[in-house]
Amino acid sequence: MPILSKFKSTVLLLFLVFSACKGQQKDAETTPLAETDAPAPIVVAANRTAAYLPHLQGKNVGVVGNPTTVVFHKKGYTHLVDSLLTSGIQVKKVFAPEHGFRGTADAGEHVKDGVDTQTGLPIISLYGKNRKPSGEQLSNLDIIVFDIQDVGVRFYTYIATLQLVMEACAENNKPIILLDRPNPNGHYVDGPTMLKEHTSYLGMNPIPLVYGMTMGEYAQMLNGEGWLESGNKADLTVIPLENYTHQSEYQLPIRPSPNLPNDTSINLYPSLGLFEGTNVNAGRGTEFQFQRYGASFMDSTKYDFSYVPEPNFGSKYPKEEGETCYGRDLSLVPRMSEVSMQWVIDAYKNTLDKSKFFLTDGFTKHAGTPLLQQQIEHGMTNDEIKATWQGDLARFKKIREKYLIYD
Repeated sequence: MPILSKFKSTVLLLFLVFSACKGQQKDAETTPLAETDAPAPIVVAANRTAAYLPHLQGKNVGVVGNPTTVVFHKKGYTHLVDSLLTSGIQVKKVFAPEHGFRGTADAGEHVKDGVDTQTGLPIISLYGKNRKPSGEQLSNLDIIVFDIQDVGVRFYTYIATLQLVMEACAENNKPIILLDRPNPNGHYVDGPTMLKEHTSYLGMNPIPLVYGMTMGEYAQMLNGEGWLESGNKADLTVIPLENYTHQSEYQLPIRPSPNLPNDTSINLYPSLGLFEGTNVNAGRGTEFQFQRYGASFMDSTKYDFSYVPEPNFGSKYPKEEGETCYGRDLSLVPRMSEVSMQWVIDAYKNTLDKSKFFLTDGFTKHAGTPLLQQQIEHGMTNDEIKATWQGDLARFKKIREKYLIYD
C-alpha cells in the first residue's frame, strides 16, 4: 500500500475512535447515574404549615408537645408553639407528657403543672395527677394539635398519651390534628404481643413490642379498631410526612427523651428496654443509656467490661448507683431490624442469684405477657422464644395494613 494511502487510513481510524470516545463522554456527562441520586429529604408535618394553619386560624388552640415538637429551618429549629404564636395562632395552653414540656424529668417521675417561662402559657401535665385531659381543661379550646416524636416501641409512653388525648377529644367533641413524624424503628414489626389482662400505661392495646407505624398511622388504628374508651372515635386529621417510607433511615436531631441520646440507643431500646423490668442497669447513670447493660450481681468472670452508674441528667437514681456493674458494651452494634432476647438471656444466665434478677410485675408490664419471663427462666433460646411470637405478629400485620399511610 502506498505510504500516503496508509497514512490516510490511519488518520480515518483515529478519527472514528476519537469520535466514539467523545460520544461516550457526552453520554456520561448528560445521563446521571441512578445510584448517585440522593433521596429527597424527609419533611416532617410540622414544616408543612400550609396544610394545617388554615385549620387553626381564628381558633383557641391547645398543643400536646415536648422538646421534639419543632419546626425546622436553615439555622436550626423553632418550637412549634413559638412558630404558631408568630403566625398569629391563638395558642391557649400546652399539655406535657412524660419527661415534661422541656424534657427535664426522669423516666417515671411525675411532671407538675406550671407556666412556660418562654411564652407565659399554662402547662398542663399529662404525667402527674391525671394523664388524660379533663373536660374542664379542654373547655376553652376549639382544637388540639398533637406533635411528639415517638420511637415506635410499645412501652414508650407517648402512644399512651396519644390514646388518652384522643379519648378526651372524642368525649368533649374537640377535633384533633396530628402532625406526623418518622418512626426510627418503623422498618420492622417484632416482639411479644400485649395480652389484654396485662394492659397498663406501658401498653394499652394488643400490639407487638415493635409495631412499625408512625404516630399518625397508629392514631388511625386507634380510631378504626375501636380502641378508644366506649368505642368512641375522635375527629382526627393526620398531616402526613413527605418523602418518607418505613425503610427510611431517619436520624433524630433532638433526643426524644433524656435517656435516648442517639440513634444507637433508640435502635437498641426495643431489646434493652426490657431490662427496665429487671434489677439490671441498662446504661442509666452513664452517657451510654440503652447501649450497655450490667449489674454487680452478675458473674464478673464472664465479662471483660464494667462500669459504675452515677446520677446524671435524666437519671437521678439509677439502678446499681455507685456499684461496679459487669456486663456488655453494645455501642458499636450495627443497626438492628429485630427485637433480640440474646442480651436479657445472657444477663439472666450469668446472674449469680437468680432471685435478684426479675421485677416480676414490671417485667410483665414491659413484655406484655408473663410467658416471656417463664421462657427465659426455663432456658429457651432467642430463636425458640421468637418462634412463639410469629402467629400473633402475622395477625397484627394484617390489621396494620389497613392503616398505613406510607410504603
